[in-house]
This record gives sequence, structure tokens and C-alpha cells, in this order.
Amino acid sequence: MSPLFAVLILSFCMLSCTRCSEPPKEPVSDSYKKRLISYREGRVLYDEYSRTNNMILTKYRNGEPDSRWYWFSVEDLEGYIQYVKETAKKQNLKNPGIRIYMGKYPINHPKNKMAKPEYAGYQTIFLVPTSQNQGKDSTRVMSRMMRSSNENTDVQSMQSLNMTNLAPPPKVSTAEMQ
Repeated sequence: MSPLFAVLILSFCMLSCTRCSEPPKEPVSDSYKKRLISYREGRVLYDEYSRTNNMILTKYRNGEPDSRWYWFSVEDLEGYIQYVKETAKKQNLKNPGIRIYMGKYPINHPKNKMAKPEYAGYQTIFLVPTSQNQGKDSTRVMSRMMRSSNENTDVQSMQSLNMTNLAPPPKVSTAEMQ
């Protein structure tokens, strides 16, 4: 076997292996880092909410506290983010994002539309895809409460994410942030 032939076979094998590998993944931005807060800073926000807004809600609910935290698995969030990215790309939407809205389950809310049926009557959050405003007409049909003066608008053609686990709270004030 000639050395030239061996080099050709080795080169062919190396090129074949290179083509079989997965394409490089899209780099993830680290822009989130400038928005990070410490657990202690989060505690300040939680305590302020508990001292003000939640006390008003508790009074309105005849002493029954409302939900104070919401939980999505990382897997659910990653899947939803991928859904928003892929759908935005298919729809040629620019600058996709996710807006978080506050909501409340009506007492008679369908049980299959909540993570647990006992969440009826509690506040919740839901995530809504957004994209860069395309002009004034893009917000005409939206309700006033779901419009925003910033550069992004809700995308009504995509599904929102809800059915989070929430904490109907224990009957204590702010003992634990969890």
C-alpha cells in the first residue's frame, strides 16, 4: 500500500466523520447576567409584596392568603422557549420574547385548564409570546390591558403557557420565601 493511498483513505475517513457530527448549536446569549439578583435582593422584593399587595389580597379574601409563588420546570420552560423561537421563525416575527401576565382562576374555571383543581380562585401567572411591533395595525384587536407601549406586542397566533404549580399559601405572613 502506498503512503499516498493511505493518506487519501485517512483523509476520506476524517472528512466523513466530520460530516456526521451534529451541527454547532446556536450560542446562548449571556445578556441575562446583567439582570441577575441575589437571593437576598429577591427576599426584599418578596417581603415588600407580602407587606403590601398580598395583605390587600388577604383582606379582600376574608383572611385567606392568595398564591405567592409559581413554579415551572426547567424542561417546560426550555420547551416553551423553543416553541416560541421556532414558531416566530416560521411566522417571520422579529425579536421574539415572552411577557409574564398576572391572572386569577375563576372559581368555576375548567379543572383541565389548571395544574390542580384546588387552584380555582387563586391568582396565577401565564406566559405570552411577544414580537417586535410591526406597526399600529398589529395591536388594534388586542384588549387595552394586553397592549404595551414598548417595542414588543403579544403574538395572538401562538399559545400561551399556564398550568403552573402555585402555592396556595399557608396561613402565615412571610416566614419563608418558598
